Amino acid sequence: MTNNMEKWESCGTKIRHLKDEIAKVIVGQDEIIEQMLTSLFAGGHCLIIGVPGLAKTLLVSTLAKTLGLSFNRIQFTPDMMPSDILGCEILQETDGRNRQFKFVKGPVFANLILADEINRTPPKTQSALLEAMQEKQVTAAGRSMRLEEPFIVYATQNPIEHEGTYPLPEAQLDRFFFSLNINYPKMNEEREIVLRTTGKVHYEPQNVLSINEVLEFQNIVLDIPVPENALDYVLKLVQASRPEASGDTESFIKKYVAWGAGPRASQNLIRAAKALALLNMNPSISIEDIRKSALPVLRHRIIPNYNAVGEGITVEDIISHLLENVK
Repeated sequence: MTNNMEKWESCGTKIRHLKDEIAKVIVGQDEIIEQMLTSLFAGGHCLIIGVPGLAKTLLVSTLAKTLGLSFNRIQFTPDMMPSDILGCEILQETDGRNRQFKFVKGPVFANLILADEINRTPPKTQSALLEAMQEKQVTAAGRSMRLEEPFIVYATQNPIEHEGTYPLPEAQLDRFFFSLNINYPKMNEEREIVLRTTGKVHYEPQNVLSINEVLEFQNIVLDIPVPENALDYVLKLVQASRPEASGDTESFIKKYVAWGAGPRASQNLIRAAKALALLNMNPSISIEDIRKSALPVLRHRIIPNYNAVGEGITVEDIISHLLENVK
């Protein structure tokens, strides 16, 4: 029991140190940072939506440096092919003038991947990355290669440019653990950003955790218990998002929702609540953990219908209605 307590306290110290180190580089965005850490410790991939210049790349690269993880940024373009991210075989000449094929690994072979503007590349290339995300392996030249754990993809989308883009289908969006929206900083935060980035001194984040410690945190998350009332709440919340469901939200959901969340939403709500409990050093998940995780988990899994679009009802409004009415 004493060893478990010491281990738990050690985890809390490391998490506080990690948050402090990230805060030395990233100004504000506390909620986004917490959600990105939640997804990482839960072993899930994130879709990040925000206009240019909101430090999406800096967020992911800082996370990689503080966690001691390898990091690659892939800038997606309309002419990118699957081999550009997965790797390909090239013909090489050996010392004896014999020729042989050698597989050269692509940028997907890293712990943290920033897939920048994933909607700007064709579906064939999108599916190659999504397959790597799901299977945690790459198949090329007739052989399969495992990706080193932890393997997390943070994919970004620009919400203000749609010309020449390839929107991800709903079935592909469902493979992302979280969908996060990054907003503009407040005035005092923007002041601090300007002061930090326009001088000579730039802080370089320090490594706080090792790869093995990150993997250990992911294992601890799996062991966090789920109270029966929390599991019931998750199931009621997800079931209530479906148009065929009955209950207090029935008329609203039938009027404004085309498709509700599937079973993967229930799984991810529990995983997210477990990781959030660890970040807040709670021994088990709470209803509040589930409610805090609901928006990023459900945002891309509930599809509003034409009535909602016509009346200006957003998916965030629908999720708020669920949280207010599902007891």
